[in-house]
Amino acid sequence: MEDSSKPVVLTFINNYLPGYKAGGIPRSMINTVDNLSEYIDFWIITRDRDLGDTEPYIGILKDQWQTVSSAKVYYLSPQTSSFGNLKNLIQSTKHDILYLNSFFDTFTIKMLLIKKISGITFAPVIVAPRGELASAALKIKYLRKFIFIQIVRLIGLYKDITWHASSEFEEKDITQRMKIRNNLVHNALDLPTRFIPDESTSPANDPTGDYDGLKVVFLSRIARVKNLEYALQILSKVKARVFFDIYGTLEDLKYWNECQELIEKMPDNIKVKYKGIVKPNKVVPVFSFYDLFLFPSGGENYGHVIAESLTAGTPVLISNKTPWKNLRKDNLGWDFPLEQRDSFIDTIEYCATISPEKRSKNRESLKSMIVNYLLDPVVLEANKELFLKRVYVKEN
Repeated sequence: MEDSSKPVVLTFINNYLPGYKAGGIPRSMINTVDNLSEYIDFWIITRDRDLGDTEPYIGILKDQWQTVSSAKVYYLSPQTSSFGNLKNLIQSTKHDILYLNSFFDTFTIKMLLIKKISGITFAPVIVAPRGELASAALKIKYLRKFIFIQIVRLIGLYKDITWHASSEFEEKDITQRMKIRNNLVHNALDLPTRFIPDESTSPANDPTGDYDGLKVVFLSRIARVKNLEYALQILSKVKARVFFDIYGTLEDLKYWNECQELIEKMPDNIKVKYKGIVKPNKVVPVFSFYDLFLFPSGGENYGHVIAESLTAGTPVLISNKTPWKNLRKDNLGWDFPLEQRDSFIDTIEYCATISPEKRSKNRESLKSMIVNYLLDPVVLEANKELFLKRVYVKEN
């Protein structure tokens, strides 16, 4: 390993660059590296392929360390993800902190089992559940997840670790599900994207060029927790002329089929299109072509896609199941409880009445405002402390 005065955080994560299909979890880690690499060296162990892919990434070196952006990355092939190989990687890679992204992922489970039964000395361990313990996420395959939580609590698999919560809501979820004290949880909001795409990353063509009406977008994984079904139900009640474009990985095909049934029943004034997957460097430019981001998610740990919409100057209409609160007060958009369907409908109707001139003015105002909103030094310090405090405690 290279000599460095900076502490080393050895990270396990299901998917990382150049992958993008897994959504918020890899984005959180990418942003963490981009914002904290000045203070911390991140060595990342991940899978050699993107979510749902059967073939590995093109151009990577498998089963060896390599530099990717500001981190060192080790891409594991399926054949080298065994307990024995992971144990060897832990022992051969000098590190100060072990950082596990996900509560249910097999990487996390294997690492904690190795910690419990191998007898080797472990560095301090931090687990980031990334919203997996929220009610909306647990409802999916609930019984299996409930049984797993009871078993790991019984055997003490998650004993003697620090939990990373990305919001007060997640802190509450962690303490309630795992029956632990608050002082075992470190609350640090996810860091925003540090590098905003420039004009060169813009799509060649405006995807909404021939739309004559309110242009609304949904951009996220097509999975039940993201609540596309709810968005379609809301739009079916709107009287204004709306063009609704959907972008995202078709993660749950059964759920997508349910959504397609709703799409087929839409009234004539609501035009719906599925537009495929957007690569990370195209997300902000794509948002810039739309008038409103409709995202009634059942629960978000942070909501990077919300930040990206606002960065493009596109206001958001979201549920109150994210850390993004009181948006109307800050002229960033609207957040409502999912029970208030009429509030979603009325807001869309209102947005349809805004003139193009006012919409353009609002967009520029929002873009200038969100820069300061995202670059909060308190959030940066809380994330630095998450890692550096544990290194300091260990050394003293």
